Amino acid sequence: MRARLTESIRQVRKANLCAVLSEIKPRSPKEGDLLRGRDPVELARHMARCPIAGLSVVTEPKHFGGSLEMLERVASAVALPVLQKDFFTEEAELDSARLLGASAVLFSVSLLDDEALRALNAYARGIGLETVLEVHSKENLDRLEGIPMDILGLNNRDITVLETDNADVSVTESLASLVASDVLILSESSLKSPEDVRRAFRAGADCVLIGTAVLQADDLEGFLNSLIHAGS
Repeated sequence: MRARLTESIRQVRKANLCAVLSEIKPRSPKEGDLLRGRDPVELARHMARCPIAGLSVVTEPKHFGGSLEMLERVASAVALPVLQKDFFTEEAELDSARLLGASAVLFSVSLLDDEALRALNAYARGIGLETVLEVHSKENLDRLEGIPMDILGLNNRDITVLETDNADVSVTESLASLVASDVLILSESSLKSPEDVRRAFRAGADCVLIGTAVLQADDLEGFLNSLIHAGS
């Protein structure tokens, strides 16, 4: 049985490794084509050979080149928890996420009003999906008071401009200290090296999500392992 994402993150941390979510993302508005003709399923299998905490699959088609078919293929090929990233707006999309093998879904707080955020988050959790609520600013963070979540995502880049802005781990460093100690923190975007991973964990992150840098690495497994062991 596939482990829950939160459980997998905690298991990796108990092994004194950095909890890393590796990502399958066909295209980046900033960096262009990331698959370069490679099969997403084979990439996922290579990633799963490393002690990562889970896989993120971007299914948004217009800007990031993803698809639900890719999610289903990847989820059926690996035993790891799978986080689906998309711009969710309807409950039916969450039903599909669960049906196609996602363990968790991500909601970008800056793209949803309060009513939609609360409704979608509650529905997802009600059908057994874990939720990552993603923020980029203190204003986003303040909107989450009283909303249950499994993981808080700190996006170092701005999703409202499709993450085309230049950034580093500074958002994680500025926001993590404002988060309650019992909340799992995921640092996302702009992490490119073991030192970036160390910065995120020093700031208070419990896990990191790294997509573009992994997909651009000449030695994918070697690079992933260097991130996982960044705290050694």
